[in-house]
Amino acid sequence: MSDGDLTLGRITEIVRRFVRERDWERFHRPSALAMSAAIEMGELLANFQWLTDDDVARLSDSEEFRGAVADEMADVIIYLVRLADALDIDLSDAIVSKMERNAIKYPADKWRGRAPLRF
Repeated sequence: MSDGDLTLGRITEIVRRFVRERDWERFHRPSALAMSAAIEMGELLANFQWLTDDDVARLSDSEEFRGAVADEMADVIIYLVRLADALDIDLSDAIVSKMERNAIKYPADKWRGRAPLRF
């Protein structure tokens, strides 16, 4: 299955079914899910700790490295999808809405080629 074959709604259904089959819903409080997503993000970052951009470019051909990164990315997304489901947030709508606000905040003609610095 490729990214083009799955919608966020279908991914939500897959994750929801997995959780229900294990009777884990009672453990999936929003705060626990948010913390879990952050923990998994830390595990994703650990794959890049101390690596230079050149190291990452070299490792991007490694199935072991790519597999480790893919697993952690999946974990982050799974927890975020689960959090959205627990809070009854339509993640697709949230993403579209946020991108629309970003387009207003960072118009392409003004920001093309510039990093949006915080200061």
